[in-house]
Amino acid sequence: MVAVAHGSRDPRAAATVTELAAAVRALRPGVPVQASFLDHATPAPDRALDALAGDGAAEAVVLPLLLTAAYHSKTDIPGVLNRVRARWPRLELRTARTLGPHPLLTDALERRLSEAGVEPGDPDTAVVLVAAGSSDASANATIWRLAREWRARGWRGVVPAFASASRPTPAEAVAALRDAGAPRVAVASYFLAPGYFADKVRAESLEAGAYAVSPVLGAAPEIAELVVRRYDEALDTARAATAV
Repeated sequence: MVAVAHGSRDPRAAATVTELAAAVRALRPGVPVQASFLDHATPAPDRALDALAGDGAAEAVVLPLLLTAAYHSKTDIPGVLNRVRARWPRLELRTARTLGPHPLLTDALERRLSEAGVEPGDPDTAVVLVAAGSSDASANATIWRLAREWRARGWRGVVPAFASASRPTPAEAVAALRDAGAPRVAVASYFLAPGYFADKVRAESLEAGAYAVSPVLGAAPEIAELVVRRYDEALDTARAATAV
């Protein structure tokens, strides 16, 4: 498995992805797991795949550690695969789906909120679900849908917000919920790893009146389990195609 993360200049991000890869290895000891990064950290995914092919690997699953399907999963990763296939035509490459959307992500969000002192499903707490934001409208729509579905778990309300590229901002969403009479507003960080956006969201949300901001999802057990599920799905799809 070659897991592909966004990458960041913040060294905490690569460390978090490395921790997640270790958690995945613990769930699947027989599967080699290599973390890679599209930007700012090494190895790049094509270099990781080159190394595997050079060592004699016949097959690899490329698994995007991305929470929504947007530019990186639709353009960057296919570009990597095309370049690697040109160099290593005998290497069978399978591509897994992005991590989100999936119910395990909601479980992980609630775990992180609980760690921040927020009782899951508290009817007096409204939640702002903050994602990075994207120029891809379908990726942003995924966050809106996740927020609507999550409200059914008992919260006073759940609304989306975006750190960039779309509105509302976290501060706007927190202020709107407070103005609407929510006794408490908590912010759920829909980020895989720490970095600029996660830090910005925390600072702005607390300043706007949020009483808690959850940590990033990181190597939460639900995330490691989801990585394994996406890996299995990719292999099952490949086997089904071969059997036809």
